[in-house]
Amino acid sequence: MKTLGIVGGLGPESTIEYYRLLVRGYRERVLDRSSPRLLINSIDVNKVLALAAAPNREPLVEYLIASLLPLARAGADFALLAANTPHIVFPELSKKSPLPLVSIVEATCDFAKGHGLVKLGLFGTRSTMQAGFYQQVFKEEGIEIYLPSLEEQQYIHEKYVGELVAGRFLDETRDRIMAIAERLKEERSIQGLILGGTELPLLLRDDARLGIPFLDTTQIHVQVALDRLFS
Repeated sequence: MKTLGIVGGLGPESTIEYYRLLVRGYRERVLDRSSPRLLINSIDVNKVLALAAAPNREPLVEYLIASLLPLARAGADFALLAANTPHIVFPELSKKSPLPLVSIVEATCDFAKGHGLVKLGLFGTRSTMQAGFYQQVFKEEGIEIYLPSLEEQQYIHEKYVGELVAGRFLDETRDRIMAIAERLKEERSIQGLILGGTELPLLLRDDARLGIPFLDTTQIHVQVALDRLFS
């Protein structure tokens, strides 16, 4: 069995969710109560967010490389970043990484393509929504990405960083973000909504109200990682 390395802490709540989903998914596949071989290096989410927002992103690449090296030395066969925002430097990072990496963006794109979705909304941090790394990958597969208004993006970003990363999931925040999603569906005819922040599925657990599917990037990423563990 291979060993998966996880760069976590981005934030802590979603890292816990990754661990829980990986263990549950592994047990569903092996049909017993054993556990996968996992290594987690928990790093500073605030530093990652600051580096991702800076014009020069090379320091973010170097910081992430430094977080992957201990996982490689400890015996990981491959790794993932348990967050969307650091994928802003994924192409550069994958070239320098000491371990093969599983991309959350590519995994989500493959999922959308497999389900015939061609018009999707995207929520996440400001960097995730505005940097274009989701748009670039999805455009290559003929999938259009739509964003909320700039004012709505600012609201989502502030709530994400100020509440969700800190483990606070408030009803009023959920209602407001769902209202933004409903407007995007009505005006852009999106067929699904990418939860492009690994804390967002902890806030938005039920897509029945929206009437279109949430693409839970955490769940999608976990399933691809499990496939790699068993390959």
